[in-house]
Amino acid sequence: MIWKLLRQHISPLQLLGFFLANLLGVFVVLLAMQFYNDVRPIFSQNDGFISNDYIILSKRISTTGLTASTFSEKEIEELSSQPFARNVGAFTASQYQVSCSMGIQGMATFGTQMYFESVPDQFVDTHSQEWHYTPGDLFVPIILPRNYLAIYNFGFAQSRSLPRLSEGLVSTLELMLVLRGQGKEQQMKGRVVGFTTRLNTILVPQDFIDWSNEQFAPQADTSPTRLILEVGNTADERIVKFAQSHGYDVDDDRLQAGKATYVLKIVSGIVMAVGLLITLLSFFILMLSIYLLVQKNTRKLQTLLLLGYSPARVSLPYQLLTVGINVLVLLLALALLWWLRGHYMKMLWSMFPTMPSGSYLPTIILGISLCLLVSVLNIIALRRKILGIWKG
Repeated sequence: MIWKLLRQHISPLQLLGFFLANLLGVFVVLLAMQFYNDVRPIFSQNDGFISNDYIILSKRISTTGLTASTFSEKEIEELSSQPFARNVGAFTASQYQVSCSMGIQGMATFGTQMYFESVPDQFVDTHSQEWHYTPGDLFVPIILPRNYLAIYNFGFAQSRSLPRLSEGLVSTLELMLVLRGQGKEQQMKGRVVGFTTRLNTILVPQDFIDWSNEQFAPQADTSPTRLILEVGNTADERIVKFAQSHGYDVDDDRLQAGKATYVLKIVSGIVMAVGLLITLLSFFILMLSIYLLVQKNTRKLQTLLLLGYSPARVSLPYQLLTVGINVLVLLLALALLWWLRGHYMKMLWSMFPTMPSGSYLPTIILGISLCLLVSVLNIIALRRKILGIWKG
């Protein structure tokens, strides 16, 4: 009965205007969020082991190859003090001979000479329980570059009629390692526990490198020839300027990808800001409409309050109306986004067949949060308006 009494002055055109404006704003916000999540893997190329906020620095090698290419402690400290640097780690290379033979069920198939490198474990973003080493263990976990496997499959194996190996198969193979140095020899076993596209090196745990260098090359110089740098923004121009002024080489691919990701963040942020602005304006449109409606029904509201109805009971119809519209806007915006996403994802997959699909959950959470925020603000504003009439 209260709803029938209060709805007489409701303007369908005003509610429709709020509905369409709010729908446009919420849809733009959710579209920007989802598109950013879907496109980001194209630029980030996150392989799950080395974070995208890391770049690699090395010294330029002279034409004669006689110039020292290692980093001193002073140079590392200078790099660490730069405003763009969050953390600096050093590559540590093996200073002894490493022989490796690959076998299936204990039978060696072929062997090669190889080397190991390590970075501090905090730079290796893997949750594998196997990524550790305790001195005395005979098992060594290894992370292998994907391009090494590609070179074998499409170059070495193809020219010698050898079987090609997938990542899954390589991860099951047993590697037989022989370490030699200082007149010592140690046989160990290894296995590839992951692949990376970020580092062109054969990566092993830092504890293993420290132990093996101490055992087989205690007198060798272990000064780093490369550094891994954690930065807040890989597109920061100060990184390039610092590297050029000190004669350092930087991973250009990471910088270009970082710039593209940075531009993507800016564009997505601008689009989301526009969507939030539209949503905010639609919120004020609704509040203005409701306030005008309440003003028209002031005498009726006063009469209901004098009859004993509480302010919460009187304001409930308006609150349910606004919340219902907000929920309907959210559901329709998610439906439109799902439809549009299906179309642009087909285009992206045709250009990048191996591109993973971004998660839909963050967008849903953002939409629900936005709906709750706008609804709570509407409820509070309506409740205060009714209380003002009641007290007056």
